[in-house]
Amino acid sequence: MILAVLSACLAADPQVCAPVTLVGQPYATLAECNNDALRIASDWLVERSDLQDGGLTCTDLDDLPALAVDQVADGIHVHIGQVAQFEDSPDGWIANLGFVVGDNSIAVIDAGASRAQGQALFAAIRAVSDKPISHLIVTHMHPDHAFGAEVLAEAGAVIVGHARLGDALESRGPVYLDNLIGLYGPGPMIGTRVVLPDVAVADRQEIDLGGRVLTLTATGPAHSDNDLTVRDSATGTLFAGDLVFRGLTPIVDGSLPGWLDWMDGPRTTGPVVPGHGPVAADWPQAVGAQQDFLAALARQTRQAIRAGLPMSQAVPAIVAGLQPFAADWASFPESAARDATAAFKELEWE
Repeated sequence: MILAVLSACLAADPQVCAPVTLVGQPYATLAECNNDALRIASDWLVERSDLQDGGLTCTDLDDLPALAVDQVADGIHVHIGQVAQFEDSPDGWIANLGFVVGDNSIAVIDAGASRAQGQALFAAIRAVSDKPISHLIVTHMHPDHAFGAEVLAEAGAVIVGHARLGDALESRGPVYLDNLIGLYGPGPMIGTRVVLPDVAVADRQEIDLGGRVLTLTATGPAHSDNDLTVRDSATGTLFAGDLVFRGLTPIVDGSLPGWLDWMDGPRTTGPVVPGHGPVAADWPQAVGAQQDFLAALARQTRQAIRAGLPMSQAVPAIVAGLQPFAADWASFPESAARDATAAFKELEWE
């Protein structure tokens, strides 16, 4: 497979460029690509006034950068992200991403933090299978999971998310994008855009890939207010998104009691792919450490509230109470303080 690769440069600073793989139009031969690539590059740039053409090449798919992926169950492939928060990562490629290969098509679960990562995920998928990419399922609105979505849409995927995902991306997405550009610079984020879902899941929905059915389940507020899980019928594998953290300090951006309730809910019998950290063989391995940490966060927060501490004093007291967990979780100090702040704001109104 041959693809056109555009060197996209910032219109405001033409020296800042990055390769953009135009995944929507694959070619069988180099000659076909050379004959048509200028047209598709021009079409791609039409709605991107912030970018300009810095040159074009036609490249074999095998020569493009691809994410490392492992097959964790039959037809289930996962890329394990860096176990770090954004500020501790060189590029934001911190989330676990995956794809499921059915008899008829492929579903992708989460798309990465940028167009560049979405392109590397696409190359990894095509190294495994040339079946159509029918769906991209975005587990929630955080940019490390959602910001490579446009690449998969260009490849033909319908974007699916929680019923609240669209509103969350509309309200928070531009700020997230600005923050990532500020953190990593404009070059690594070239071509990255916030893309809204095509399909909203309010409760449950099934996707048939041929020979295997994925069950998508929307949750109430927990890690975020728009968490969506994906369970594969063929292997029992559960893609939990950021409802499960392993190794990286969990972040509360929805509801702490809601998250604890979710972990007490129905169990899965197969492997669990967390949003961060290694794949777990079973449910206890997936959630045990996280459950202990979040339960302690709730206890310490309620204790501070009962003591009548204002938030300025409560947050340091809560973090101090969580210190026994510090050695077990990456990016702990800043994340624990953020969690303490969120928990205090929520639980003081119980």
